Amino acid sequence: ESQSVTEETQQEETIQSLKDQLQKKTEEMTEARDQVLRIRAETENFKKRLQKEKTDLAMYANEKLIKQLLPIYENLDRALASPEISLQVLKDGVQMIFKQFTAFLEKEKVETIVALGDKFDPSKHEALKQIESDTHEDNIVVEEYSKGYLLHGRVLLPARVVISKKPSVAGEQLDESSEEEELVASA
Repeated sequence: ESQSVTEETQQEETIQSLKDQLQKKTEEMTEARDQVLRIRAETENFKKRLQKEKTDLAMYANEKLIKQLLPIYENLDRALASPEISLQVLKDGVQMIFKQFTAFLEKEKVETIVALGDKFDPSKHEALKQIESDTHEDNIVVEEYSKGYLLHGRVLLPARVVISKKPSVAGEQLDESSEEEELVASA
């Protein structure tokens, strides 16, 4: 009988040991689950904060630029609101505002693309027409419809230009459409 009591005691101890291990693993699992939930919540909060920052950045990205443009806008407004204005005063005011705007563009690293007389470069120029010219080589910019601009050395807006081509060989029939050939604008 003492052996059966010892076996029962051992079984009870084993059962108790297994219960303790089960309890410990259950606590570890609960702690790990809580930690996963906390990390998930932190990740969601981080995503929300990042999205808000992204939205704010997009909304206020031009704030610095707008602040610099407002004085130019106010000068134009004042010029237009002047009750008595002569042509010379208006011209002087426009020149002053043009200088102010030019200084702003220079500060922002906006440069004009020099096109007239240069060889046509599709990365900087948009060809609107091609005209025959015996005074220019092929693909030379002979006229500029609108200026082009660079921002920090990268093309912001290509110059819209007319380029030259060599005249047709004498004796060939020339129709009017070959003298000024419209080019497809792609830049």
